Amino acid sequence: MAHLLFRLRHVTDEEAMEVRQLLEEHGFDTYETQAGFFRLGVDAIWLRDSRQKEAAEAALKEYQAGRLEKARREHAEALARGEVSSFWQRLLQHPFQFTLVILGVALIVLLTLLPFIGLAR
Repeated sequence: MAHLLFRLRHVTDEEAMEVRQLLEEHGFDTYETQAGFFRLGVDAIWLRDSRQKEAAEAALKEYQAGRLEKARREHAEALARGEVSSFWQRLLQHPFQFTLVILGVALIVLLTLLPFIGLAR
């Protein structure tokens, strides 16, 4: 029986290709499904032979741990170079955009709570 191994939704093309290569290198028998036009299905990589489930999941877990470590290292290097801006730096770079977002959030909150405020009277 087939086993869902890896969902491809919200996954970059680079990561999807790396996962496909990893599974192919280890010799796992897999196939892919697409969600379809109306997005009712699942974009995923499936394992045909459920007896390979533990080995495939262990290989994916090792791959994802390595990918996480690489992302953390790249982020730390970008922080050290000063390429990552903080919340306050972004706020100072785009004050008009920040003001519009705050006004939009306040408007949505007001419109949501308006019926309840009227009931309180």
